[in-house]
Amino acid sequence: MAEKNEQLEFLWEGTDKNRKKANGSILAKNETVAKTELKRQGYRVTKIKKKPKPLFSPRVKVITPGDIAIFSRQLATMLKAGVPLVQSFDIVGRGHENPSMQVLLLSIKSDVEAGDTLAEALKKRPDYFDTLFCNLVEAGEQAGVLETLLDKVATYKEKTESMKKKIKKALTYPVSVIVVAFVVTAILLLFVVPVFEGMFKSFGADLPAFTKMVVNMSEWMKEWWWIIIGIIVAAYYVFSYFQKRSLAFNYFLDKTLLKLPVVGLIISKSAIARFARTLSTMSAAGVPLVEALQSVAGSCGNMMYAEAVLNMREEVATGQRLQVAMQQTHQFPHMVEQMVAIGEESGSMDAMLGKVADFYEEEVDNLVDNLSSLMEPIIMVILGILIGGLIVAMYLPIFKMGAAIH
Repeated sequence: MAEKNEQLEFLWEGTDKNRKKANGSILAKNETVAKTELKRQGYRVTKIKKKPKPLFSPRVKVITPGDIAIFSRQLATMLKAGVPLVQSFDIVGRGHENPSMQVLLLSIKSDVEAGDTLAEALKKRPDYFDTLFCNLVEAGEQAGVLETLLDKVATYKEKTESMKKKIKKALTYPVSVIVVAFVVTAILLLFVVPVFEGMFKSFGADLPAFTKMVVNMSEWMKEWWWIIIGIIVAAYYVFSYFQKRSLAFNYFLDKTLLKLPVVGLIISKSAIARFARTLSTMSAAGVPLVEALQSVAGSCGNMMYAEAVLNMREEVATGQRLQVAMQQTHQFPHMVEQMVAIGEESGSMDAMLGKVADFYEEEVDNLVDNLSSLMEPIIMVILGILIGGLIVAMYLPIFKMGAAIH
């Protein structure tokens, strides 16, 4: 989605306060804003025009959650060092490696210079800054502790992104190996097996049953390969369509994933870790519990847990204790419920939830390592069956002929 407050780059020429010639470039929403900003800086503009886009412009880099996490840490560090907010945005924005991130940060800087609070400027960009981020920044601005809250946001973002990367890495490796195995199998069936088939026909002998089966598979694939590709492409687009547009499909998918061995456990524990980390961060910021739970629901990463948190919010809104509301969902382990109960009674909810988050993040790390170890022998078996099976099928007739000669 295009940035609503997109900044354009303008090239200008003019004179400075000492009437010496000056030129440069400036980011602004339009030419009028660019002239006004340059006048404020003490320049008299004689010529200004929008910078033309190059014929072969480089590919635009997407702004990732990792970029937002790095920005949060950099801004928190700048503010802690006593650098003013606008100047911090200018330094972080112009120094960022991602051009798209530069444009985003400098556009936020312009809004803040125009009189918006930082929270208001961030809320204009929901594609990059979620409700949780904006609420914490707003709480920090109101309490006068923006650098502290940004530090908490940065820690939260770094931990959640680290956990996502570990899970993605654990799942990407086996999937990619299996996909390569199937591609290699398809190539063997389409191009290698037919060569052996022609050689076998010249022998004039009956082929073993296993070899016949592989040859028949090869012939079927040569004739109907386009149907297989069509089915794979259609399945991908149907899956993407329903995933983007159907809540019921996503709910079913999330519910099914939780039932899978090992993977389901990883998803469940990571959802609990996110819940605890997010609620801990918002509780430390002084955000009211009912309001905080609304943001926490969207950060769980699984619709089953998001629904449970929203149900908890409704119960808490009527005066129910969080620990009792949590028990009624049947989604959280007893240990989490007990830690929440201790936090409620001792008034240290953020500390208790932080400990829960640390524990479950470590659990997820261990499960991811175990999954990687578990998948390696399974991958070897799959590769052995697919590739090894084809090789054996092709050499069986040769072995049979050799035995007959002896």
